[in-house]
Amino acid sequence: MKIGLPRETKDNENRVAMTPRGVAQLCASGSSVVVQEGAGVGSGFADAEYAAAGARIGDVEEAWDVDLVVKVKEPLESEYPFLAGQSVFTYFHLAGCPPHLTRTLLESGTTAIAYETLEDAAGRLPLLAPMSAIAGNMASLVGAYYLARAHGGKGVQLGQVLGIRHGRVLIIGDGVVGFHAARTAYGLGAHVTVAGLDADKAARMRAEIGPDLGFFLSEPRAIAEELRRADLLVGAVLQHGARADYVVSRDMVAGMEPGSVLVDVSIDQGGCIETSRPTRHSDPVYVSEGVIHYCVTNMPGAYPRTSTLALTEATFPYLAKLAERGLDALRGDPGFSKALNVHRGHITCRPVAEALGMLEKYQDWNPL
Repeated sequence: MKIGLPRETKDNENRVAMTPRGVAQLCASGSSVVVQEGAGVGSGFADAEYAAAGARIGDVEEAWDVDLVVKVKEPLESEYPFLAGQSVFTYFHLAGCPPHLTRTLLESGTTAIAYETLEDAAGRLPLLAPMSAIAGNMASLVGAYYLARAHGGKGVQLGQVLGIRHGRVLIIGDGVVGFHAARTAYGLGAHVTVAGLDADKAARMRAEIGPDLGFFLSEPRAIAEELRRADLLVGAVLQHGARADYVVSRDMVAGMEPGSVLVDVSIDQGGCIETSRPTRHSDPVYVSEGVIHYCVTNMPGAYPRTSTLALTEATFPYLAKLAERGLDALRGDPGFSKALNVHRGHITCRPVAEALGMLEKYQDWNPL
């Protein structure tokens, strides 16, 4: 199979979807790989390393003129002309994207294989988990940064001062993002409370994070009450493949103190806070209802070396299967087949079709 590795074009996106080591393994198995010049530089991988691994270094057109394109983020409008019926393996987040991308995929006959909807045998999301962990860690750190008065915040530090905890953090969501955000904020020294859906997780999280971690079952009245005294809100809600639900209303945000901060990690899937809108690393924040909003859609791109190593460790086994067998790799593997979002002019992931109001384009793809 001919595989292409283009350079990412999203704002300040320096991750890359394959390392030289991965390229060497694919080439040794009989695939050919075209790497766009400079694709790995932002993650610390030079063109010479890819060439030594067996890749051919080419331009952007060559990296897209292949059977299978491997990326980190969804194609942007500048890349739409390159969509020409090939398969693309990347994070798509179609349910949270403007429908123009999905329409372009449908019209071009492109096959969209999405990292974020692929499941393992236990129903977990193994390709989303590593980036969720990094984004969760980052949410508490970036929140602490913008709470500083010099950065527009209310001047509350998340940290222990002579053994006393300062700053209050509310995290909505008890999954991978929520766990990592809670652990980081607790480690900084803040008071941390998690709003979750699984009461059994409270004891496990306290055992792994700390005995003073707060936990309550997520419901609107309790969230609103907790928000009135929160300095930092982290939105960490996930619906598999679907658009995230709003769990924080505009009125709830307005009830927070001026200069508070919120980080909506769910923004890739549309956001879980009513006042959220997508931002980018070069212009990451805005103020709404007196609260600083950080809603960057590619948060892990801020730490490309760590993110690339974690991401490719998770994606490569699936990439190797695609390189060897194409879409036949999805047949007989129900979890892998859930990664297929668009194929031959149809949407094959029902939550995506529902979120975009395009059920007339939905067609079940039975891999068995």
